[in-house]
Amino acid sequence: MRDAYHEELDAIGDGLVEMARLVGSAMGRATTALLDADLALAESVIAADEKVDALHHELENRAIDLLARQQPVATDLRIVVTSLRMSADLERSGDLARHVAKLARLRYPDSAVPRDLHSTILEMGQLAQRLVAKAGLVIATKDVDAALELERDDDEMDQLHRELFSHLLDDRWHHGIETAVDVTLCGRYYERFADHAVSVAKRVVFLVTGEHADEFVPETR
Repeated sequence: MRDAYHEELDAIGDGLVEMARLVGSAMGRATTALLDADLALAESVIAADEKVDALHHELENRAIDLLARQQPVATDLRIVVTSLRMSADLERSGDLARHVAKLARLRYPDSAVPRDLHSTILEMGQLAQRLVAKAGLVIATKDVDAALELERDDDEMDQLHRELFSHLLDDRWHHGIETAVDVTLCGRYYERFADHAVSVAKRVVFLVTGEHADEFVPETR
């Protein structure tokens, strides 16, 4: 019975890693659709979000079933509750990738992003993928040091976000209000996506140590 119980716990962890993989792929494809004005690719990202939602609901049901049947305590309870929260973070990440794809669809056949900002948006998309891939690795390995690094890694996304705003506020901006709104929303989607990856990593710190990431002090070696 206990073997089956721990297999269920492991299955929840595997599901979270798969969610991280799916949302990372979605954001990468959404970014390509946005920059290339690729309608078919945008539609595929939007449709594929149903798989992320389904996996989120499956993990929720598994976790609730474990809580009801096994009444876990201590570390096991922390695993189940924290997994529920990580699943919600990753589901929201999938929604943000879908928002990017919807923006691409909205402005088709044009690109919603001006050519002079393509490199910045591409960099934000690639960074978003790296951050959530690292979050997935942190879930799989329970690596507290790597989890703590993610918040510092996110500083790069914050810097790119600020760069977008500097373009929008520049007197040389000539792309109009509608495009400015599109770029503002787009930047926010990437910034929030990165925040969710950091949130997942912080939850892993709590899962492993029982301490919140902001309060945890790593041991000196």
